[in-house]
Amino acid sequence: MIETLRAQLARPVPRYTSYPTAVQFRPGITGTVYRRWLEELDPAAEISLYLHVPFCKRLCHYCGCNTNIVARYEPVADFLDSVEMELAHAASALPDRLSYRHLHFGGGTPTILNPGDFQRLMQAIDRHFRRAIGAELAIEIDPRTLTTEMANALTAAGINRASLGVQDFDPGVQAAINRIQPFETVASSVDLLRARGINDINFDLIYGLPKQTLESFLETVERAASLAPSRLALFGYAHVPWMKRHQKVLEKHGLPDGALREALSREASRRLCARGYVPVGLDHFARPEDPLAKAALVGTLRRNFQGYTTDDSATLIAFGPSGISHLPQGYAQAEANVRHWHEAVRAGRFAIVRGVAVTGQDRLRADVIEALMCRQAVDLQAIADRHRAGDARALFARELEALRPFVDGGAVTRGGTRIALTESGRLFLRPVAALFDEYLTPEAARHSRAV
Repeated sequence: MIETLRAQLARPVPRYTSYPTAVQFRPGITGTVYRRWLEELDPAAEISLYLHVPFCKRLCHYCGCNTNIVARYEPVADFLDSVEMELAHAASALPDRLSYRHLHFGGGTPTILNPGDFQRLMQAIDRHFRRAIGAELAIEIDPRTLTTEMANALTAAGINRASLGVQDFDPGVQAAINRIQPFETVASSVDLLRARGINDINFDLIYGLPKQTLESFLETVERAASLAPSRLALFGYAHVPWMKRHQKVLEKHGLPDGALREALSREASRRLCARGYVPVGLDHFARPEDPLAKAALVGTLRRNFQGYTTDDSATLIAFGPSGISHLPQGYAQAEANVRHWHEAVRAGRFAIVRGVAVTGQDRLRADVIEALMCRQAVDLQAIADRHRAGDARALFARELEALRPFVDGGAVTRGGTRIALTESGRLFLRPVAALFDEYLTPEAARHSRAV
């Protein structure tokens, strides 16, 4: 019967790395509001940090990130000067020198910084924030640009987890997406990192790219698994040319249709499980001994802008253009335009341009959606009780009615106010979570397809 739900997989829905999602961010959240939120933080609570480096040396045609292509180092050096100012400005608003347990460098390409400048940046971070014992320091790496000198700098700075963009090993796919990256390049980067004690390594794979076939993508999965990364993410390519115009060029090669995308996702998942990886949430896989797999097993898995995580902090402070901070009071996003971000920071202002203050109803629904995304199950009454929201059947009457086709189709089981995705219904996770999104309307925003 699950075939009757097939159209749901083509439905454009959010990835739910936050709730409310970024589509709901509005200009009313300003730098003044953000400063007040920072001042109100609990000085005893551990926080997390995110730093966005918005530069790459060349453009990948599938990319949906906020990045700028640079041929010279000067823009990167200017960025470093400004982000140091931004760190100091945030620290001045905080009630104390707060402790961080998670630090993530994203981009763009964070390793575009030269080794000396990267160490300088880490020193600036540790000048304004205290590094907790056992903190996870993660960085995204383009294997094509990783050097021995940079690998040494990462080790010296305390980086202990690295995420490598792999996407696909097939030469035809790589040519179509403008990312020539042979298997040997990735293997060499893995060897460089492991030789220096950075053993927690993630790979990102993408299905739904031009020229992919089931056979070729499963070969990519096998070759990726042969390098024994700790974690693999299996992302569906988000074709959003109305947001990222350069993606339009991929259409001349042809994109996999819905049936092939589903097969790529399903069969790659099966292959990874056969290789000993544990499925985590919607699209992540981890070795059984990895903290992410353990968190999924015991029900402590979380979800944020970096995807699935073990990070349980209520506060994430972001730095760099387009960075999104998540504080107990709400979300605040910085200016994405690098020049405008520079101007705000160098004028001594927070470069915040939009965001959303969360309500009690938002927090309740965020808990429901996160439970579904992380555990594929939720007890609506238990969450309603936690939020003192009354009878869940009345509160979620509309959602429970909308859930009926998923129950009838075999994607979901329901017992009272407890709902759970079936094994065969796992692909429908995002459409099911979307039922509890109070803001989502078909005409309000354009998201990527569910699978």
